[in-house]
Amino acid sequence: MEEENAAELKIGDEFLKAKCLMNCEVSLILEHRLAQLQQMSDDPKNNQVSQVFDKSLQYVKRFSRYKNPDAVKQVRETLSNNYQLTEFELCVLGNLCTETVDEAIAMVPTLKAKGRRMHDDDDAIQNMLSDLALIKKFS
Repeated sequence: MEEENAAELKIGDEFLKAKCLMNCEVSLILEHRLAQLQQMSDDPKNNQVSQVFDKSLQYVKRFSRYKNPDAVKQVRETLSNNYQLTEFELCVLGNLCTETVDEAIAMVPTLKAKGRRMHDDDDAIQNMLSDLALIKKFS
């Protein structure tokens, strides 16, 4: 069995096939679920959610880089369609919002992998980061 290494996108078949979610996506899901629970409750002010649910919601809200649902959708579409990133790469960059090409490569070394559109093109990586910054600015 081959050793897993995220820097080379060797993260296991089950993870490569899985749908990864950015913190902002998890936040939207948990907020929606909380609203459902409050609607079903007799007393919405006294809604009892588990401590794990509450702490998870607090965490993803705190570290979500995009608050607007349209911006969240736009980030996913931009990174997957325009830059052909894998789910894992998309989520890392979407969560961390790196500002420089060097930061992006340090967090996602596979951006420079041979055969990738961005392999020898730092400008393409910079364009991607600029696209993300623009989405964040207007969200």
